[in-house]
Amino acid sequence: MKIQGVIGAVIMAAGGLCPLVHFPIMGNWNYFGIDPVMGGIFYLIVVLALRSAVYDRVGMSRFCGWAAIVFMLLTLSAVWFKSHDYFSFIHFKSLINLASGMVKYKWGWFVILAGALALITVKKTSIPYAVNTGS
Repeated sequence: MKIQGVIGAVIMAAGGLCPLVHFPIMGNWNYFGIDPVMGGIFYLIVVLALRSAVYDRVGMSRFCGWAAIVFMLLTLSAVWFKSHDYFSFIHFKSLINLASGMVKYKWGWFVILAGALALITVKKTSIPYAVNTGS
């Protein structure tokens, strides 16, 4: 079992429950508040990372770390585009930017990134073979 991979998967799971986005009237949202399907996909990546860490699959752990980073960037861009599209009924571009600027990113993204970086840096451990001295 790769303890670094388990720790990375647990940190990512905790990061998905932390506040990720703050809307002025609605409050803080985590992954399931942003979109339940995206939350399910994110936690599928977390479960795969945890399983690969338990069964010593270093390549799969690294893949899950990179997949989490790509999925996190996809989610960040989706939130940005949705906030700008949500206020598109306003005909003045400066007011659209003002209204969409009220959507704030929170600290949970850094927790997810820390867990993903822990997964990416998992190393293979080489088991030293016993040297036969020809007794």
